[in-house]
Amino acid sequence: MCNQAVSLVAAECERQGIASVTLVLLEEVARKVGPPRSLVLPFRHGHPLDRPHDAERQHEVLEAALSMLEDETLSAPAIRFFED
Repeated sequence: MCNQAVSLVAAECERQGIASVTLVLLEEVARKVGPPRSLVLPFRHGHPLDRPHDAERQHEVLEAALSMLEDETLSAPAIRFFED
């Protein structure tokens, strides 16, 4: 799905009281659209959770994203980079 569309949906979810984190492959889109929380990923397009069939790696990505929800020091729009 388009990084920009997902970011816009996330911003509306937040306005409705639903916390969100977007997984984005394009940092410039996250900066332009400004969703509340974005995890910028260094992976190729079509693979936002990295390698297919690598559950351990995919869990690492999801844990990094969900940790943004727990971090009370973040203020919107917050951008964090996934570290390999």
